[in-house]
Order: sequence, then structure tokens, then C-alpha cells
Amino acid sequence: MADAIRVLVRRGGTVEAVHEVHAVAVQDGAVVAEAGDGGLVTFIRSSAKPVQALPLARAREDLDDRDLAIASSSHLAEPAQLEAVRALLAKAPAREDELECGPVDDPAARVLHNCSGKHAGMLALCRARDWPSEGYRLPEHPVQQAARAELAAAAGASGEELLTAVDGCGAVTFALPLERMAHVFSRLERLDAGARVTAAMRAYPDLIRGSAAPDSTLMRARPGWTAKGGAEGLMCAAGPGGLGVALKVADGSSRAVGPALAAFLAELGHPVDVLTVAPVLNSRGDEVGEVVTES
Repeated sequence: MADAIRVLVRRGGTVEAVHEVHAVAVQDGAVVAEAGDGGLVTFIRSSAKPVQALPLARAREDLDDRDLAIASSSHLAEPAQLEAVRALLAKAPAREDELECGPVDDPAARVLHNCSGKHAGMLALCRARDWPSEGYRLPEHPVQQAARAELAAAAGASGEELLTAVDGCGAVTFALPLERMAHVFSRLERLDAGARVTAAMRAYPDLIRGSAAPDSTLMRARPGWTAKGGAEGLMCAAGPGGLGVALKVADGSSRAVGPALAAFLAELGHPVDVLTVAPVLNSRGDEVGEVVTES
């Protein structure tokens, strides 16, 4: 096992912070590369969204690529992203105030939540299966039970083995080792409806997060790759030939994800030069430093 990836934050040439990053790659059911602790157990957070979208894709043949992409997204409330969320809600059909993400006391703001696409997809699944929509975010609801079963099957685990907690949006999130996350992504395109979901994400990479985000950037820069980031410095990706990658910044900092991902993928023979160095900007927009892996 190689050492963890070290990402340095330099300001004016002086190192002022260091992030430690664990990463693992899986292909054909075996670990093919590892940096740090590939067995680290952590929450998959929003990196689970492509898997959570699989029951939706199977249930709703009327949905197009944009619908499935926004259902798999952690968007930044940009105009095109909000337009896609509202289009999916219209197809569900569901109202914005039925979304169970965002502030309870301000239903009009819920569509702005970065998980509103996933929640719109969950409402669309409720309509397709004739499930009640109220409380769809809760662990006992059929939507969350379906998501749990989907992830467990993809990871080669039983549903009871998955540790759970409440995600930032109020839905369920699951904990498992990084190696199992990489395994999930190595199989993602071959899962039932997986090819449809991954193709949708690659067709609309900027809906998935945003133009400067590592997951959106990777999908634009490397044809055939599918990527989805998660909170607290997590990134999962699926590459050609059934290659799955999972990466976690130990301290949860998102700024280390891009350079660490670029370094790990370069070792695997898939360089993404645009992610190698991330600028440090001040409040004026001046570039005053850089985030880069230790050479």
C-alpha cells in the first residue's frame, strides 16, 4: 500500500496547510491501486446519487438524459440546473413545495437546494410506483428502502451491513469502505439501467455540479468517464474497462479533491491536467497561491 496522497496549500510560496487523501482503484473485482487506506469507512454522501437514480431510470422510460442527469446531481442552483429540476418536477408530476430538502419554513427555497434534483427524482419514483410522497426522505419509506437495496447489491453487501445516518438534505446516507465504493463504480455502467444513467451524466456534465467542479471537469476532459463528488471531500468515478475509483480527503476539505484526483488518475494512466493545480484566490479574485500535490 502506498502512502496517502499529500496535497499542499501554498500562499506566496509558503505552505500553510496540508491535506491527506486516501484513494483506491478497483477493476474486475480486485484492487489495482491504492494510496493510504483503501479500507477507510466513510459516508458515500452524494456520490451515491447515480446509484439512487437507478430505480427511477427503470421505473420511468419517459425521462430523458437531462432528467436523469439532474436527478444524479449536486447542483449550484444555476439557471440551467434549476430549469432541469423544474422540468423533472413537471414530469413527475410534483410541486416544488413537496420537496423535502431545504428549509421547512420556506418551501419556495427548496428547489435551490443542491439536492433538489435527487429529491425531484424521488418524487417521480413515488408517482411511478404509487407510493405516498410524504416522508419519502425517511428510512422506512419505500424510496429509501429501494436505494439501500440498490447500493448494497452494487457493493456486494447486505442491506443490514450498511451503516446509515441522515444526509445534509434529510434523506438517508450510507457508510462503507472506500474499496467498496470503488467496486460500486467499477460496476456502475453494467448495473440494470446503469448505462442509461451514466450516459445521461456524461451528456450533461455541467448539470452534475458545475463547470469548475472536479467531477464535471473530469467528465468533460476524459470521454468515457463518469464522476460524482460527495460532501466532506469525497469523489467517486467510473472509467473505461470497468475501472472504479474512490477518493477521500481525510479532513473533509473539498479544495484538495481536484489535485489529488489528478495525481491518482495520472498514476493509473488517465491524466487530467486541468485538475493538477487549483488556484487560491483572495476576495478580490486575485490568484495568491495554489493547491497542488506534494512532488
